[in-house]
Amino acid sequence: MVQAKSWTLKKHFEGFPTDGNFELKTTELPPLCDGEVLLEALFLSVDPYMRVAAKKLKEGDRMMGEQVARVVESKNSAFPTGTIVMALLGWTSHSISDGNGLRKLPAEWPEKLPLSLALGTVGMPGLTAYFGLLDICGLKDGETVLVSAAAGAVGSVVGQIAKLKGCKVVGTAGSDEKVAYLKKLGFDVAFNYKTVKSLEEALKTASPDGYDCYFDNVGGEFSNAVILQMKTFGRIAICGAISQYNRTGPCPQGPPPEVVIYQQLRMEGFIVTRWQGEARQKAMTDLMNWVSEGKIQYHEHITEGFEKMPAAFMGMLKGENLGKTIVKA
Repeated sequence: MVQAKSWTLKKHFEGFPTDGNFELKTTELPPLCDGEVLLEALFLSVDPYMRVAAKKLKEGDRMMGEQVARVVESKNSAFPTGTIVMALLGWTSHSISDGNGLRKLPAEWPEKLPLSLALGTVGMPGLTAYFGLLDICGLKDGETVLVSAAAGAVGSVVGQIAKLKGCKVVGTAGSDEKVAYLKKLGFDVAFNYKTVKSLEEALKTASPDGYDCYFDNVGGEFSNAVILQMKTFGRIAICGAISQYNRTGPCPQGPPPEVVIYQQLRMEGFIVTRWQGEARQKAMTDLMNWVSEGKIQYHEHITEGFEKMPAAFMGMLKGENLGKTIVKA
């Protein structure tokens, strides 16, 4: 019999998560029925959205999330033993599935690319960057793009796609190491927002004429400052608000309405699951090709050991990661 380990939400988060919010449980999985497969997690994702999405869980529920898994036993001809799949199975080491919700690794996946990239640059974060920038912002050649949390899993891809499309790219991050990484990726300007004397002045210096597109991963006062420097008809893709996820007090005031009105700005929030079918497939192919051709670089922050899932999650929320945070089971 297979013992499955799962991390559950022991207690809802209040402020920043702690070890006490999580509990590791072990359950014995039953034998497979016809049509079912047994999956073993290879790589698991931890992402900022989980901090917010956990509010919808009941205490005792398994933490949500995507993983790359291998079929280790099968009674489903569509998923023979050895098949690699991606699935929203949560923080669990093993699981049984009837095949619904499982997505096979694309047949054209290059052998030289690590499987973990299916959770990062060629997965949900990469697709989020792709659609947020190209569809929500409607990026045009020659425009100026600002990306916050630019050294993260999404932001680093946003900046590189914008460069591929012929744009000037400004990125902000929270450490000098991350700023150096952004410059290595080809960002035109990058600065540490924690050490500049004035965020407003740093933004102005980076692009005196303002910004056409802002890819917002942080929210809060930072984004209020950016909105004041948007060009007329500027577009803002609201992807995340990591600066606010662990707050315990009231939300900060939003941007001045008159700025949004008279600058005729467009702000839109989005979730990547909006894009399916052919649009999603084209994006996956583009990302896969760009990575294979070296046009998009990636960096993974890999933690070894399923038992370290909470630590990896909390470290990511603190900004300890460079690029995508992954747990290797």
